[in-house]
Amino acid sequence: MKTAILFGATGLIGSHLLEELLNNEEYSRVKIFTRKDIKKIHSKLDIYNINFKQLDNYKDKIIGTDCFFCLGTTRRQTPNKLDYIDTEFNLPVSIAQIAKENKIKSFIYVSSGGANAQSKNLYLQNKGKAENEIINLLFDFTAIIQPSLLLGNRSEFRIGERIAQFIFKSLSFIFVGKLRPFKAIHALTVSKAIIKIINKKEKNLYFTSDKLEILGKN
Repeated sequence: MKTAILFGATGLIGSHLLEELLNNEEYSRVKIFTRKDIKKIHSKLDIYNINFKQLDNYKDKIIGTDCFFCLGTTRRQTPNKLDYIDTEFNLPVSIAQIAKENKIKSFIYVSSGGANAQSKNLYLQNKGKAENEIINLLFDFTAIIQPSLLLGNRSEFRIGERIAQFIFKSLSFIFVGKLRPFKAIHALTVSKAIIKIINKKEKNLYFTSDKLEILGKN
């Protein structure tokens, strides 16, 4: 039986993915590493409250089969540029490096549609740079998840995202052909697609919204 390691279990995708992992018979243990308190009890679940500034203290706990990284922030939540880069780039790369050292076989990184290391947009640039570093670690299996705008209800209210969700839903009919990868997608669909990807070891490296939609619905 396998052990799943999940970072970002309280986020929009991560909260759905946690439920999918707990209900998946492939996994006998699910370890989550979180800054927030999670009041959840499950026979398969191990919860580690972690200070991400002191990752080395948790190296011996980051042991398992498959590692899922769904953690992120916004400039509103993290206005300091260096702290923002630390969360969006340094943290996923550091965790991936620990996972590699600990011989974890698979790493699934939830990035973003449009991620590009050369982008002028700081968010997309950091996502793209993190993707490249993780890919270069050469896990037995790597998947880069690139959803477009996420649909679903977050624990915190984001007015900009709510407006964007309304617009994307209203104009969903235009996202055809080359625009399909940029169509909004529900976080639950993404989490179901991730389970399909890891269970079947899908051969693609990058999974955009259009691919995730197909995998998550079938």
